[in-house]
Amino acid sequence: MISCEEFFKILNEHNLTFFTGIPDSTFKDLMKFLTDNHSENLENIIACNECEAIAIASGYHLATNKIGVVYMQNSGFGKTVNPLTSLCDPEVYSIPILLMVGWRGEPDKMDAPQHKKMGKIMLPLMETLQIPYAVLEPKGQEIEKALNKALKYFTKKKGPYIFIFRRNFFQEYEMKYVLSNKYNLTTKEVIQIILDSLSNNDIVVSTTGYISRIVFEYRESNKKDHYKSFYNIGSMGCASSIGLSIALQKPKNRIIVFDGDGAAIMQMGAFSTIGKYSPSNFVHIIIDNEAHESTGGQPTNSTSIKFIDIARASNYKWSAKVQTKEELIESLDHMKNRNGPILILIKTKLHSESYLKRPNKLPKEYKEEFMNYLLDLC
Repeated sequence: MISCEEFFKILNEHNLTFFTGIPDSTFKDLMKFLTDNHSENLENIIACNECEAIAIASGYHLATNKIGVVYMQNSGFGKTVNPLTSLCDPEVYSIPILLMVGWRGEPDKMDAPQHKKMGKIMLPLMETLQIPYAVLEPKGQEIEKALNKALKYFTKKKGPYIFIFRRNFFQEYEMKYVLSNKYNLTTKEVIQIILDSLSNNDIVVSTTGYISRIVFEYRESNKKDHYKSFYNIGSMGCASSIGLSIALQKPKNRIIVFDGDGAAIMQMGAFSTIGKYSPSNFVHIIIDNEAHESTGGQPTNSTSIKFIDIARASNYKWSAKVQTKEELIESLDHMKNRNGPILILIKTKLHSESYLKRPNKLPKEYKEEFMNYLLDLC
């Protein structure tokens, strides 16, 4: 492993000081370092999604003739195919960008099932896109060698170049500035209260990260029916759109979508589609702790976003902002007599969850049970 300080020093010596992207647990210690050391000589913009990050780095290059560094998980790399091929490619605008991609689902390594496919096809995909790459080793001399090769490519081809990072690349970094917020509710407490309040016919769709794991843990510990929940453990940002389509197909059942602030921001355009088709049985719950907690607690942009106003402007029929247990219970009571789409924004504390179980069967097994239940509904 290499220290975050040494790694940044190598990049800094080559004027690579502008960072943007979507946090991944592979880079959680580096993200802490970037947060602590944000200054005139180190800029870090946490984007809403990976496509935006590529665009931000492109704008940085256009304005400065310098090279931006874009970090992401390899699942997010799949999203960047469009801007990498139609914006940055040497045959189009020829914009050099250094991508840092975390290798989740590396073949023959244990990882969650949603990472398996991308982990296997990542290198062939990069080769198909004709983007050169290097799998980095956590040693100063090796990084310097790989970086010099990338810099030569930038000079000659002026296109994207990829550094691939395996897990445990960075040494642990202890933050000086500890992120926190003022809220008291925990994500687990919120989900338990809501699930306890649901009727027998309600259907749940939960977003990736801790939220799905908490919903799973609730079902497991209470011996509840897993087949009434769809655990959207991958495809961050897609839970609300999955829930929308189910709501339109099953109008007699209320659909409860558990979303996170980072996930909702990543696919914020979904608000407009939900509002346009406006299913009366759709309830959108955003649990907002102002952080990407499952990847290390990096901040999201939710402190600058008015989700309630966005929902109203998008044709949601009713909305509420919740900060206390009493307000949550009151809002759950009010929504029983209201038509959707409904948005309930719940502010929760950061760093509130300990170890959480992951679903213990294959995703497709849960999908089959969930589908069989839906198909049996009137």
